[in-house]
Amino acid sequence: MTTPSMSWRPTYRSSKFRNVYGKVANREHCFEGIPITKNVHDNHFCAVNNKFLAIVTESAGGGSFVVIPVTQFGRIDPHYPKVCGHQGNVLDIKWNPFHDNIIASCSEDSSVRIWEVPDDGLRRNLTESVLELYGHSRRVGLIEWHPTTSGILFSAGYDYKILIWNLEIGEPVKMIDCHTDVILCMSFNTEGSLLATSCKDKKLRVIEPRSGKVLQEANFKNHKVNRVVFLGNMKRLLTTGVSRWNTRQIALWDQEDLSMPIIEEEIDGLSGLLFPFYDADTHMLYLAGKGDGNIRYYEITLEKPYLQYLMEFRSPAPQKGLGVMPKHGLDVGACEVFRFYKLVTLKGLIEPISMIVPRRSETYQEDIYPMTPGTEPALSADEWLSGINRGPVLMSLKEGYNRPNKLVFKAPVKEKKGGVVNGIDLLENVPPRTENELLQMFFRQQEELRRLKDELTQKDIKIRQLELELNNIRNSPNISNNNNNNSSSNGSSI
Repeated sequence: MTTPSMSWRPTYRSSKFRNVYGKVANREHCFEGIPITKNVHDNHFCAVNNKFLAIVTESAGGGSFVVIPVTQFGRIDPHYPKVCGHQGNVLDIKWNPFHDNIIASCSEDSSVRIWEVPDDGLRRNLTESVLELYGHSRRVGLIEWHPTTSGILFSAGYDYKILIWNLEIGEPVKMIDCHTDVILCMSFNTEGSLLATSCKDKKLRVIEPRSGKVLQEANFKNHKVNRVVFLGNMKRLLTTGVSRWNTRQIALWDQEDLSMPIIEEEIDGLSGLLFPFYDADTHMLYLAGKGDGNIRYYEITLEKPYLQYLMEFRSPAPQKGLGVMPKHGLDVGACEVFRFYKLVTLKGLIEPISMIVPRRSETYQEDIYPMTPGTEPALSADEWLSGINRGPVLMSLKEGYNRPNKLVFKAPVKEKKGGVVNGIDLLENVPPRTENELLQMFFRQQEELRRLKDELTQKDIKIRQLELELNNIRNSPNISNNNNNNSSSNGSSI
């Protein structure tokens, strides 16, 4: 009697990442006592690189953020120095991928600013930025550095425009004006030749950034897009959003055909925004909901089922936002493949969470650490603007992750001036959006009027004094004698 062959198969693919787990740092390796902003803007309010951790903070009278050396754990002094040059709340911060000391910020004051942090961190409040960039007519909600080019920054404002800034000259060089509502998210492909955006007008767009041409556009009624991320070189996009039944869901798209998603997957019925994070080296996708305590993670493939659920990291503390450490800042000896910095607002706590692949061997694991984008730009700003595309300069984490970067950021020397759009000076004509801003603007204008009136009065007095002096000179006896002498000499000569 022959035994029938078994047709049972496991429900998961054989994957080296199926046992990845999240490890929360010990309390002594967390950051405490940070007054994390209570702003409800849907951003992370956190940026991290292998030197510094930056957190947007709650502050009165303008916006600020703290910059802490990434190894300075423990409780932070309440009077710790801040970066505080903005006149409105800071809405987004991003570290330059090629200069560890350069950070960009954008604000409700409609400006984008570039800051340089000293190597040893801040010793006093930093109020003078390296560059102040004005070009948006309303608040600026998003900023993104170009992934392969030095000195190119993208900013998205509530004026529905994306500006491309060349920081070598400190000016906007392009404007993308294809959106009809607030831009929610921007994501680049690996070489930075394509830009994907999600927008409040419910459309998903793939744009050629230098020309501003919309290459693909989706308006899918069953999936309202909130966030979008390019999936490395897979020619795929992943979006998080809401279904028509108000459940959270994700969708996978072909970047060259947005007519219909490849797959959609329901996540749950919660209401918090889902933030996607993609690791192109491991093809792992992490989903973290705003206000949730958990982080789900998946493996993405080009074949069916395309999206393989792996595991879920759980925590009782809700997250306001998450910062992500770049690859060259990870602990490769501990087989760490991803690291989050979780913002817990109620506790004023920043909690590092390491995603670890369990391995017994203590040697370098080349299969989970392929060559990865490094800290050197592939292109200059002028090269990219001229139409050249180039992939990132790759580095090995085995030897190269401690290599110092010799690049120096040089800001252009120029006068501070506002951008002019349609004949309106944006620096002088930023419309107020809150009652507080309106009052501030009113008092500023009252002060300016008083100053101008005083100046005018002083000038009137000066003019009267000069007129009197002129009359005195005309009526002085020396002048009249000289006039008589001149007239008599003229008569004798005749």
